[in-house]
Amino acid sequence: MSSYLGLDESQLRDIGGEFTAKEVSQQPRVWRDAVAEVNERRSELNAFLSPLLAKENLRVVLAGAGTSAFAGKVVAPHLAKVTGHRFEAISTTDIVASPAECFAEQLPTLVISFARSGNSPESVATVQLADQCLQECYHLVLTCNSEGALAKASSESEKMFCLLMPEGTNDKSFAMTSSFTSMMLSALCIFDPQQGTTELVDRISQVTEQLLEEKTEELKALASTDFDRLVFLGSSSLQGLAQEASLKFLELTAGKVVSVFDSPLGFRHGPKSIINDKTVIIEFMTNDSYTRQYDLDLLAELRRDDKAAHILAISDEVEDDVRKGNVMTLGQTLKTENVWLSFPFIALAQVFAFFKSVQLQITPDNPCPTGEVNRVVQGVIIHPYSKQP
Repeated sequence: MSSYLGLDESQLRDIGGEFTAKEVSQQPRVWRDAVAEVNERRSELNAFLSPLLAKENLRVVLAGAGTSAFAGKVVAPHLAKVTGHRFEAISTTDIVASPAECFAEQLPTLVISFARSGNSPESVATVQLADQCLQECYHLVLTCNSEGALAKASSESEKMFCLLMPEGTNDKSFAMTSSFTSMMLSALCIFDPQQGTTELVDRISQVTEQLLEEKTEELKALASTDFDRLVFLGSSSLQGLAQEASLKFLELTAGKVVSVFDSPLGFRHGPKSIINDKTVIIEFMTNDSYTRQYDLDLLAELRRDDKAAHILAISDEVEDDVRKGNVMTLGQTLKTENVWLSFPFIALAQVFAFFKSVQLQITPDNPCPTGEVNRVVQGVIIHPYSKQP
């Protein structure tokens, strides 16, 4: 009998967490498959993207809703740096609500749609609104569902390219886990082939496999403690990751744990007032030597204040200042850029959220069985849009 996160299939069925545990655990395998798929389709991708990337004034919009939007927020800073192009993460929910503002500039635009199902009303509407508002627009669809509306639309347009994620990433669980990381990884490997190699992805996968084996009990123990507030902190790409980690915890605990996110510098400007003796704070530590100074400053300040129930630094590299308190390391130092740390970091956050859900006696696969929120958003009315002169 297979086991995931230290629980066998029978135990997982009993707690309603079979799909979530499996989808969290399968990620290292999924990442290896994702980079292999990008490499296999590299010539097709290059044929589609190279003419666009040759345009000096190209604007790239990374679009998605919820977790899919945060995938764009994680990768955008890195891709802007390595490509020299303008990468912007804009939620489909913002685009649908205010298309004239989001597409005000008449620049050649590539919209990258991150979409687990490809059926969310805002995802479909974003493609249509971009084409309606912009004179020159192209679409790259990263989706986990070959039968979704976006995947089907891609086969009918020369200005659209669809890359399917590996089998099993169209998560059956409510919460997006392997879908999130596979789409994020694929985007990185497409636009940063120098770093997004099979070798690096394999290293990241090995590190994460080891973490899932060695850190699960520690995270389970932390989840069992009495807290009802949680703060995730991260800089640059890791701020987008902190936002996703915060949402994952909110979703899997059905809102019973109030979870928020911020940057280490921004946290002092008011949000720090959330801290009390039932607050857990998790800081994702950057590898950038300059930015890390600010991460370390706040970490030291939080430890001096000693008002939170628990403060945990998650870090690749570990110097003496980090070792002075609770720290969780990756074991095998990756010594890579921040965005690549996102994969092992988020896996740890997902495991933490899973076990807090279990501890609260909430079914992780469907934490909201009464239907207030759904796996694919319901109840959205897309209103007709008339482009203003």
